[in-house]
Amino acid sequence: MKLNSPLFDKIRVKPDKDRSLRKELPCCEWPGCSSAATHRAPRGRGRENEYLRYCLDHVREYNHSYNFFKDMPADVVASYQKDALTGHRPTWKMSSMGGERRRMRTAPGELPEGTQDPFGLFGRAGTARPAEKKTSRTVHNAARKAFEELSLEVTATKDEIKARFKDLVKKHHPDVNGGDQSSEDKLREIIVAYNYLKSVGFC
Repeated sequence: MKLNSPLFDKIRVKPDKDRSLRKELPCCEWPGCSSAATHRAPRGRGRENEYLRYCLDHVREYNHSYNFFKDMPADVVASYQKDALTGHRPTWKMSSMGGERRRMRTAPGELPEGTQDPFGLFGRAGTARPAEKKTSRTVHNAARKAFEELSLEVTATKDEIKARFKDLVKKHHPDVNGGDQSSEDKLREIIVAYNYLKSVGFC
């Protein structure tokens, strides 16, 4: 390894010379200033892509007195600010482009003359949709699993849930099966499922 490698400067207490490359900065454009121009400032309205080069002290002074709307009438300033909302791009009212607006003067369910509707989508525009059947309750995943554990549909009534629970308890209870505890885990799952449905208001 070379002893004069710049890597050694990082571990030395005091390097013999500054080996880092520094970018040469232009001189500050403020009259009478010879400092390095570390910042840039906009030249003004109409020259948006042009900048002045200043040092930190002079760019602060320039920005303190900078006014983009200097010498502009108040109505022009208001118009400029309004156009700035759309990025100074032209806008049009709805249906103002592409010719005159066509109005449909047909009865509901009828199509304008010359209009083709091969799938019959627009012919039903004026007809009312059949009322959708509203479900009286919302069934979440946990409730669906509980219904599956009880071998019931989610549309089961309270009486059906209670009756199924009683039947399953009688079927899997050890006392009914002569002390056989092989289905004790199944009984525990049935009780947990029933208690959950009860806690959320299904029974």
